[in-house]
Amino acid sequence: MEQSMRKLDQPTTLTRRQFTAESVLALLMGCVITISQGCNDDASPTNPAPTPGDINGVISANHGHTAVILSAQIVAGTAIVAMDIRGTASHTHTISISQAEMQTLSNRQPVTVTSTIDSGHDHMVTFTPM
Repeated sequence: MEQSMRKLDQPTTLTRRQFTAESVLALLMGCVITISQGCNDDASPTNPAPTPGDINGVISANHGHTAVILSAQIVAGTAIVAMDIRGTASHTHTISISQAEMQTLSNRQPVTVTSTIDSGHDHMVTFTPM
């Protein structure tokens, strides 16, 4: 019992990794989430319900596609190999986010990627943390 009391009296310390992860989560709580319509005026964009810290992509010439990077994915910092951005569109596209781009997002800087070409076109997708 005396040994467990000593543990309670000692201050809690975080590792550098734990501190960084907690800091990033705190910063990501203020991300602005937007989706804008591109050049295709006859279609309306979709706006999924945001989760605090997630970043929705702004998709050029959008006609129903959605792209969301979860805050947990940013904290993990690993690459996203193939994200399907179909949304409510009649066809799919995929995008990839590199580990370096995930680091850029965790540093609260924007990242723009180009989707695959499907149905004769592609899209630019911009993720902007706030």
